[in-house]
Amino acid sequence: MIVDGVLILDFGSQYTQLIARRIREQRVYCEIQPCTYSLAEIRDLAPKAIILSGGPASVFAEGAPSIDPGVFDLGVPVLGICYGMQLTSHLLGGKVEQADEREYGPARLEVAKPEALARVSGGVTRGRVDEPRRSRREFAGGVRDDSANLQQPVRRGGAPPT
Repeated sequence: MIVDGVLILDFGSQYTQLIARRIREQRVYCEIQPCTYSLAEIRDLAPKAIILSGGPASVFAEGAPSIDPGVFDLGVPVLGICYGMQLTSHLLGGKVEQADEREYGPARLEVAKPEALARVSGGVTRGRVDEPRRSRREFAGGVRDDSANLQQPVRRGGAPPT
């Protein structure tokens, strides 16, 4: 069991270790597990939050990694980063499309719903092949990059998606 900790499900991102380090710098326990971790194993860990990492895949690729959608029913905040965000949107009935252009590089981050995030600081790096274009109605854009296309959905009312 993770005591007051965060679980990162790794989809192959080159930044997974950096994400974990940043969480640990905030004095929060963090554990990294492969995206193939079962829902039962995730439940047994009882994390306080889950992060779905990025990765090199497209949600449309044959054999693309996925997770049990039951992760979103565990009652804890789930943050999807890059591929993890695309997968979240895809699994929860949003619309994901192939990006007009492949991108990789620095971006500016705008927090549209500051009450949904404890703290955001520093620059971000954007890298994408697919991008969410529409979320279900109960989600609103919470964080977006300077392209105005990349959005991390936040459940209406300010709470992160669960």
